[in-house]
Amino acid sequence: MSAEATNPATPGPMTGPAARWRARIDLRRLGRAALLGPATRDRLPSAISHVVDAHRAHYPSADLEPLRRAYVLAESSHRGQMRKSGEPYITHPLAVTLILAELGAETTTLTASLLHDTVEDTDVTLDQVGEEFGSEVRYLVDGVTKLEKVDYGAAAEPETFRKMLVATGSDVRVMSIKLADRLHNMRTLGVMRPEKQARIAKVTRDVLIPLAERLGVQALKTELEDLVFAILHPEEYEHTRELIVDNASRADDPLAEIADEVRSVLREADIPAEVVIRPRHFVSVHRVARKRGQLRGCDFGRLLVLVNEDADCYGVLGELHTCMTPVVSEFKDFIAVPKFNLYQSLHTAVARADGQVAEVLIRTHQMHKVAEAGVVALGNPYAPPPEENAPADGERVDPTRPGWLSRLLDWQEAAPDPDTFWSTLREDLAQDREITVFRPDGGTLGLPEGATCVDAAYAQYGEDAHACIGARVNGRLATLSTVLRDGDTVQLLMGQDPASEPSREWLEHAHTPAARIAIQRWLAAHPTHEEAQEAAQERAQETDEEPSVALRPAAEGLNSRPTTADITVDQPGATVRLAGCCTPVPPDEVTGFAVRGGVVTVHRVECAAVERMKSGGRAEVDVRWGDTTECRVTLLAESFVRPHLLADLTEAMALEGAEIVSATVEPPTQQRVRHTYTLQLPDAAHLPALMRAMRNVPGVYDVSRAQTPGG
Repeated sequence: MSAEATNPATPGPMTGPAARWRARIDLRRLGRAALLGPATRDRLPSAISHVVDAHRAHYPSADLEPLRRAYVLAESSHRGQMRKSGEPYITHPLAVTLILAELGAETTTLTASLLHDTVEDTDVTLDQVGEEFGSEVRYLVDGVTKLEKVDYGAAAEPETFRKMLVATGSDVRVMSIKLADRLHNMRTLGVMRPEKQARIAKVTRDVLIPLAERLGVQALKTELEDLVFAILHPEEYEHTRELIVDNASRADDPLAEIADEVRSVLREADIPAEVVIRPRHFVSVHRVARKRGQLRGCDFGRLLVLVNEDADCYGVLGELHTCMTPVVSEFKDFIAVPKFNLYQSLHTAVARADGQVAEVLIRTHQMHKVAEAGVVALGNPYAPPPEENAPADGERVDPTRPGWLSRLLDWQEAAPDPDTFWSTLREDLAQDREITVFRPDGGTLGLPEGATCVDAAYAQYGEDAHACIGARVNGRLATLSTVLRDGDTVQLLMGQDPASEPSREWLEHAHTPAARIAIQRWLAAHPTHEEAQEAAQERAQETDEEPSVALRPAAEGLNSRPTTADITVDQPGATVRLAGCCTPVPPDEVTGFAVRGGVVTVHRVECAAVERMKSGGRAEVDVRWGDTTECRVTLLAESFVRPHLLADLTEAMALEGAEIVSATVEPPTQQRVRHTYTLQLPDAAHLPALMRAMRNVPGVYDVSRAQTPGG
């Protein structure tokens, strides 16, 4: 796939009015740098001249010596290695570094980018990198090397991903290098088999594009979106490309005409401003086409007005709304209330007499730099700020940790286990829209769309939100389950009792990781009286008296199938009983113990009772599963009270092929219900899928294997 084929800014030759369209930061311009042999020590190699030019545009006085030395080391280390495209391997770190240089990355990041594959793919060690380039470059290269080992797919090992993301999260430059690395790999994906292209594109879509969005690196995000679009939806991509090419060849350009009118208005108002047309990228055009149907000229781009000062942004807005026809419903102020990823702009729209509407973005040049490059544009997080720009007390010191990343690092520490962290991260990444709500003191809270007052409470107060007793939304009393809308004012009402506790119902209304994890932690640390009693009974239970629920005769009128999977025991004439404390099923690793009456009880090897039996002098009996995979198992489901829950739960079990042998539903306690089901499964391998299906029933918050005999 060529770079030109995926460049929405240059869909074809441009002449006439279309030539006045200006692309966003064009990261496709230089995908490959020319190569030279070993460089001399006193001058820069020509191969990094493009990187140097791009870097000097952002940092005119930067020391270029680290870049020269990094290139020399990378080129000599990778010499002889080839990419699957047939190019020398050094073209890849050069292209990745050029992408970051165009975005405005500082020298340390570019140095690490040139070296990012040396430790993974060559004989260069981290210690060598540290000795030659310092601890900071060593840290970045190490972080990128670790990220290379992470599987981002559905089968990703949650603990591995958590460790890798947390290790890099403390310095977002690592993630920036990774995103640029993925972008260049996506550009050259055409040499791979179609099925591998699709797999990599899906991972990019599901994990890396949302990360780029949250780090504010729009220039990376938009190109990645287009490359994924071309691979996963080639026919729709080609249709969109044709629409863009046809529009570029039009003789008239309504956006250019409106741009000229805007320039005239601002000249008369004596507001210095640059007015340019910002083309939509392929995915954006495709979305607009699906939303509006027939596209018109103004739908292919937006106007971008760049000014020098924040106050000028509002001056431009006032002039446009006074001298042109504004579409007031399109106005949004992301300067006063920046997005979670540092984005700032005023958004508005103006209408022509023929009904066409042009969207207008108004921002300063610095805002534009951050809007395009996000955290990459904000430099070195460890460089001490100038004395006059030192942060005031209470302000965030590290500018490269936007709100989302800060929250991520906070709630990953609170997550009780890696699986919870992974599931909440995936849910958070799936949220592509954020709302802003206001506090009575004028502060703001950024929350995902669909968030409730429960989420607002934990976003504002952390674990102190356990004491929240209610809320006022826009001055009116509201329940904590109330869903908030963009722009709402929320006053959270806090109780005075230090022993206040969260309601278990709050879990049903919590959408943010911070809220869910805080509530779950409290509930785990404060079991109900019934839960504490059950835990005590379980610990005190004598193993040799544990009847197996799965081996009791089926209830009268039910089909009396064999009640257990086939078990072979090395004790002739013995009766086999599955222990109720751990309810083993195939393919659990099991062991047996002889008890009274010639009975052998079968336990999972990790069962706590096994250690007690051994310490009590009981001899183990060799047991193993036979060929039959049919089994009976007891599951405990915990849920909130809601209508039709029992019907939905039994339907979910039936769809998984489970037959209910017996069921017990306890009376509700504090709006919480416990269900115990003994189920016959045609194949024990279906058990994990069955438990997942039960957990997915709305209102069910936990499903586990029974640890004590149940009905």
